[in-house]
Amino acid sequence: MRTVIQRVSHASVTIDGKVKSEIKQGLLLLLGICDEDNEEDIEWLVKKVVNLRIFNDENGVMNKSVIDVEGEIMVISQFTLFASYKKGNRPSWFRAAKGETSTPLYQLFCNKISQAIQKEVATGIFGADMKVELLNDGPVTICMDTKNKE
Repeated sequence: MRTVIQRVSHASVTIDGKVKSEIKQGLLLLLGICDEDNEEDIEWLVKKVVNLRIFNDENGVMNKSVIDVEGEIMVISQFTLFASYKKGNRPSWFRAAKGETSTPLYQLFCNKISQAIQKEVATGIFGADMKVELLNDGPVTICMDTKNKE
């Protein structure tokens, strides 16, 4: 699994001209899933994301997690995180998992995040054409890959 984590002041996702979900302060996660991903990847990534200390404390130091600041989380499926761009100029997504594999893993990931922060997670619609708006706070943007845990 690959994710791009953005600390946001607010974010929303619009589908077919209608706002599907929105959050205030928290994290926007773009999540890519490949065929090798499994529940172990989900457990590791959820733990990392919800405990990542990237929110400012009272001294302006990034020392608090999304849980500490009672923030919200939005998770957007993003198969393009597995783009292969080595050959030519047109990306290929052969490493991205197909819907029958990635949909249940995406849903499980969202459920586990929701349990961890004890709040409902905002989502888009898996596979839909989505318009994501955000105000990146900082900016703080971190990329994680469960295949590079070291």
